[in-house]
Amino acid sequence: MGMLIVLGILVVAVFWAIGAYNGLIALKNRVLNAWKQIDVQLKRRHDLIPNLIETVKGAMSFERETLEAVISARNKAIGAQGVAATAKAEGELSQALGRLFALSENYPDLKATGNVAQLQEELTSTENKIAFARQLYNDEATLYNTKQLQFPTNLIAGIANASPAELWAIEDAAERAVPKVDLGFNKPPTA
Repeated sequence: MGMLIVLGILVVAVFWAIGAYNGLIALKNRVLNAWKQIDVQLKRRHDLIPNLIETVKGAMSFERETLEAVISARNKAIGAQGVAATAKAEGELSQALGRLFALSENYPDLKATGNVAQLQEELTSTENKIAFARQLYNDEATLYNTKQLQFPTNLIAGIANASPAELWAIEDAAERAVPKVDLGFNKPPTA
């Protein structure tokens, strides 16, 4: 009878270990899938930028420095490896694109061109998809990281080659800053 109890406990422990191992592997794959979803959206963003540059470069010939900054930031973003480096490079690209869009407001010919508006709309849509994909990635990575640290699953984490997934974080103070909006309501009326 005692042997059956020990055998029963051993069988339960083996099934639990298999379940914990498979659970960690499933979470690891979900994190990888979430990262690939970010990658797909970033590629779409990177592919739209050359079209935008081609569309605006004739009208914005005096803004060559800004255009080159966007191209340089795009190239850095394409070459970035890992979560932290990608987040930093993408933040720099967002800032460069923001400067480009702000400058494009000074060119009425560009504002009247449907191509620029369409590309800006596509980039905005892509930015929203990237934000959603980053949120999904961080959710999956947090779940995976938490599962690795919880007892008793942490006993199996080493066997499953589980290592903490890096979260996508905003490191750049400029990207964290809240944009200042001045609608001129506090200005005294002019006579």
